[in-house]
Amino acid sequence: MAILEFLNNQILKMQWLSDAVTWLVGNVFGLDITARLGGSLQFFIYDVIKIFILLAVLIFVISYIQSYFPPERTKKILGKYKGVSANTLGALLGTVTPFCSCSSIPLFIGFTNAGLPLGVTFSFLISSPLVDLASLLLLASIFNWKIAIAYVVVGVILAVICGTLIGKAKLEQYVEPFVFNNKILEMEQEQLTRRDRMVFARDQVVAIVKRVWLFILIGVGIGALIHNWIPDEIISAVLGQDKWYSVLVAIAIGIPMYADIFGTLPIAEALVLKGVGLGTALSFMMAVTALSLPSMIMLKKVIKMRLLGIFIGVVAAGIIVIGYLFNILGYLLL
Repeated sequence: MAILEFLNNQILKMQWLSDAVTWLVGNVFGLDITARLGGSLQFFIYDVIKIFILLAVLIFVISYIQSYFPPERTKKILGKYKGVSANTLGALLGTVTPFCSCSSIPLFIGFTNAGLPLGVTFSFLISSPLVDLASLLLLASIFNWKIAIAYVVVGVILAVICGTLIGKAKLEQYVEPFVFNNKILEMEQEQLTRRDRMVFARDQVVAIVKRVWLFILIGVGIGALIHNWIPDEIISAVLGQDKWYSVLVAIAIGIPMYADIFGTLPIAEALVLKGVGLGTALSFMMAVTALSLPSMIMLKKVIKMRLLGIFIGVVAAGIIVIGYLFNILGYLLL
C-alpha cells in the first residue's frame, strides 16, 4: 500500500515537480509561497507543467490505441448493437476519443450519416468532451482516485441516459437534411505499421496541444487567482456548500464559457480548495465541457432548434442531479 501511495504521489501527482517548483519560486525568484504572489506563481507553474506532461503522454497512448479503430470500423461495430447496449457503447467510445465538444460534432455527423441511431450518436456527443481516459488520470492527480472514477462513471451514465431519452423520442426529423444526404465514401482500412501508428499518435499530441494550450494557461491562471487572491468569503457567498442554488449558479456561469476539461480542471481544483462543494465544482466543469455556447452554436447548424433545446435540457438536468449528488456525498470521496 505504501508503494502504491508513493507511486501515485510521485508519478501521477508529481510531488517531485511540486517540490522542484516550490524550490524555484522560493530560492530563484525569492518569493514566499505562503504569500499571495508566491503561492499563485507556484500553483501556476506546477499545474501547467503537470497538465502538459500528463496530457502529452496520455493523448499519445490513447491515440495509438485509437489508430486501430478508424471511424468506418467503429461504425460497423456500433451498428451491430441496439437499444441501451448501443448507447452504452457509444458513450464508451466517447471516453477514448480526446475531443472537445466542437471537435466531436464532425464525428456526430459521420455517425448519423452512416445510419447509426440518433440516440447512440448523442451518447457519443455527450461523452466525448465530458469523459475520457486522460480526464480520469488528471482528476486522480488533482483530487483522488475515488473522485476520478466516480466522475467517469456518472459521466458515462449521463451520456447513456440522455442518449436513450433522445433516441426514444424519435426526433430524427429535427436533424438537418444535409446530415443524412452527405454521403461518405466507404474506404478499406490501410494496414498501418507500428511506425505509422506512432506518427499518428505524435501528430495527435501536437494537434490537441496546439488546440488546448491557451485554454490550459487561462484555466490554470483563473485557478491561481481563485486559490490565492479571491477571499473565501466571496466564494462562499456565491458558491458555498450551504447555498442550495450553488450548482445552478455554477452551471449558468459555465455554459457561456468555452474550454475543454483540461482547462477547467484547475478551476475546479481551486474552487474545492476554497471550500466550494465538490458537486458544484464538477457541475461547473461539466457545463463548460458539454454545453459550452460555441459548441451549441455549431450544433445548431446540424440540428433544429427543438432538438437542440431538448438536448440542452436533458443534459443540464442530468448535470444538476449529478452536482447535488456529489455535494451530498462529497465528504465520502474527498
